[in-house]
Amino acid sequence: MSKIKNAIVCGAGGFIGGHLVKKLKEEGYWVRGIDLKRNEYGNEHADDFIIGDLRDPVVCENLFDRNIEEVYQLAADMGGAGYIFTGEHDAQVMHNSATINLNMAESSRKHGVNKIFYSSSACMYPAYNQEDPDNPQCSEDSAYPAAPDSEYGWEKLFSERLYLSYNRNYGLNVRIARFHNIFGPLGTWDGGKEKAPAAICRKVAQAKDGGEIEVWGDGKQTRSFLYIDECVDGVRRLMKSEFTGPVNIGSDEMISINDLVKMVAGVAAKKITIKNIPGPTGVRGRNSDNQLIYEKLGWKPSLPLVDGISRTYSWIKSQVDLSR
Repeated sequence: MSKIKNAIVCGAGGFIGGHLVKKLKEEGYWVRGIDLKRNEYGNEHADDFIIGDLRDPVVCENLFDRNIEEVYQLAADMGGAGYIFTGEHDAQVMHNSATINLNMAESSRKHGVNKIFYSSSACMYPAYNQEDPDNPQCSEDSAYPAAPDSEYGWEKLFSERLYLSYNRNYGLNVRIARFHNIFGPLGTWDGGKEKAPAAICRKVAQAKDGGEIEVWGDGKQTRSFLYIDECVDGVRRLMKSEFTGPVNIGSDEMISINDLVKMVAGVAAKKITIKNIPGPTGVRGRNSDNQLIYEKLGWKPSLPLVDGISRTYSWIKSQVDLSR
């Protein structure tokens, strides 16, 4: 029998973290989760769940009271466009996330962690390569000259370099992935920090047949969205590989936001009118370039967007119905 591996998942109370813990448990890991809060939808499967603030280096140190082979660092101050792109939260986003990464990189080094995963973001890509909604450039080698469109993206880029520096100088075995708009059930769907798929699913679920929903911007901005199960699979493949990254983990099925509304409305079997209003939108176009991850890991997403949206809409509708 193979030895049980011990892992820490930072941000285990969050959307991706909760799903990742579940996957690791299915693979036979002993998992310690840590977050400022418990998972609000009960997606909690860790053997040990700690309520703690990773901005405190003492809290980080106390995670390593046993031999830890793997660390998954997903904890960050983040949210959707309504949180990231207003400029109102820039200082706390940068301070909170950078502090967490500085602490976890150092603690992982000191305690001889075998491998650490860091979840970066497509938000670190240069805004100048994402002005054409029909032809964004998001290959991994396009990251420089750096010009992210948000302070959130700048912090992600800084932390990528932090982990790579620890790799060069201390031999810390790191894996870095740039997530592209991960969505699915058991994630934030209201309150201001939700991302576009969840927000649209909520608005459509709340609207009457023949009703109208608001969409920020002209709705012609494009994105790709990756279903949560595929994201977790990509993370596990990267961790099992000898490839450091950074590498995109996303879908290359690009869609405009207005067309995403039409897709959700179709899933809901509702006629919905779109009212485009001023609001934060981020870059004009973004799509995952999956050439490198397919070359290095043989990975590519297989679930069509409409199938993931159908699963997500069903769950969010149930939450909307419960909240009425």
